[in-house]
Amino acid sequence: MALIPQPALPPASAQPATGSTWLPLLVVMLLMFLWNISRNINDVLVPHLKRACQLTDFQSSLVQSAFFGAYFLCALPVGYFLKKRGYQAGIVTGLCLAAVGGFLFYPAAETRFYPVFLLALFVMAAGFTFLEVSATPYVSVLGSPQTAASRLNLAAACGSLGSTLGPLLGGQLILHQQDVSEESLRGLSPDALTAFLDAEANSVKAPYLTLALFLLGLGVVIARLKLPPIQQTDSSPTRLRDVLRFRHTVLGAVAVFCYLGAEVGTVSFMIRYLKSLDLPGITEQKAATFISLYMAGVLIGRLAGAVLLRRFRAGPMLGLVSGVVVVLITVSVLSSGWVAVWSMVSVGLFTSVMYGIIFTLSIAGLGPHTEQGSSLLIMSIVGGAIVPPLMGLISDYSTIRWAFVVPLICYFYLIYYGLSGYKPAAFAKHTI
Repeated sequence: MALIPQPALPPASAQPATGSTWLPLLVVMLLMFLWNISRNINDVLVPHLKRACQLTDFQSSLVQSAFFGAYFLCALPVGYFLKKRGYQAGIVTGLCLAAVGGFLFYPAAETRFYPVFLLALFVMAAGFTFLEVSATPYVSVLGSPQTAASRLNLAAACGSLGSTLGPLLGGQLILHQQDVSEESLRGLSPDALTAFLDAEANSVKAPYLTLALFLLGLGVVIARLKLPPIQQTDSSPTRLRDVLRFRHTVLGAVAVFCYLGAEVGTVSFMIRYLKSLDLPGITEQKAATFISLYMAGVLIGRLAGAVLLRRFRAGPMLGLVSGVVVVLITVSVLSSGWVAVWSMVSVGLFTSVMYGIIFTLSIAGLGPHTEQGSSLLIMSIVGGAIVPPLMGLISDYSTIRWAFVVPLICYFYLIYYGLSGYKPAAFAKHTI
């Protein structure tokens, strides 16, 4: 799910790297592919750990809180680390830290203690924060500035491919071909139930240990490569509070919060929601394939958006696609059968262009404050940690359908931001 679907802009202080660039570019694209696969397996972990650890919807949604909370807490320290140690050191550190998170799944599964799973996810996400903050600006300077946008889009496409494959692989490796009903679990003896739940927890060991070994090995390889350095020419201190004077940037940070929160919440509960429709043949494993279709829609929409945004204004485009998403979610939760399924799956096609638009509009006109504005926007992905638990609480106290009121509110805000909130001119009269 990531779901940071578009890379951020490069630091204003970065100077283009020299030397051969094809190898480091391939390395960075591989990293984007890997961390998006890993991140979107979380959407499969939510229902799986709900059963294995006997959780409520709210508790199971903390998978996303642990993951995206790490991004929020680590983004600024990682930026400081990169200024001191460089981008290659950041990539190697991120890979090793993510590998440690993968290895922690072993004690988590052995104990079936949910907080250890959350710790493993937090550590893995902290590593991915290093990778994301390191790799995305690195792509932009691996070659001519005139072709930076092309390289960024190519890297983003690799990430989208990983996002599409993640839920599919997770469903095949972790979930059952045939669901085990709650009624059948209640009929098991205490010993039999414990044995079953232990087996459920143990099913995550092989995928995550394999991933951890691969990440660690890749870290060793990259540490031995001679990647071209990025020279920093601006050592001026950055102050995040400086950008709070820009109304459109602050409102843009709220928009990123809403976008990421709604996106992560939707895919986190996709399996749970599709199962609630009681359609014949829709097992958890098959429901996971619909998350992959959702992410495939994101990939297709991103490619189409690259063309459409050359012809149409970004703000109205954001308002339009947000309005379409509001209609699709409303149709889905008020209907049943395959209409409800395909309406929800189609949401991904229209959310695909949102982050790139929001980011671009939010940093417009910031000048020397662009880096600080970018940091504020990256921190706002904490929405992915907050919105899913809100949906889980509503689901626990009502139904899973009512939980989708939260994403609807988020997308209504994006309509506002696309039609009005993004305008820097409107801010000049309302400085903070």
